[in-house]
Amino acid sequence: MSRITTHVLDTAHGMPAAGVPVRLLDGDGATIGTGHTDADGRVKELGPEELAAGVYTLVFDTQRYFDLIEVEAFYPSVTIAFHVRDPDEHFHVPLLLNPFGFSTYRGS
Repeated sequence: MSRITTHVLDTAHGMPAAGVPVRLLDGDGATIGTGHTDADGRVKELGPEELAAGVYTLVFDTQRYFDLIEVEAFYPSVTIAFHVRDPDEHFHVPLLLNPFGFSTYRGS
């Protein structure tokens, strides 16, 4: 099972954001995982089963999503960097998205 998962919700339309390409980068900027959000806006398997402590980054191709739903948006991508201190934990990093803003938090 992947140590890192994500969930993207389109808060402007009140629905999951399906079809968002997501990349997971390690501290050196190398891609170590890729996926697309499913119909429920989730990427359940993203990256390795084991992680070292360090900084990781999720990159969401939000332009692709907004193009799919034919909405003009301000941010073509969203990048979220976060620190893994205990590699034995699970890290769920949701993204709340709308055409002109976004927010995130550490989920469970």
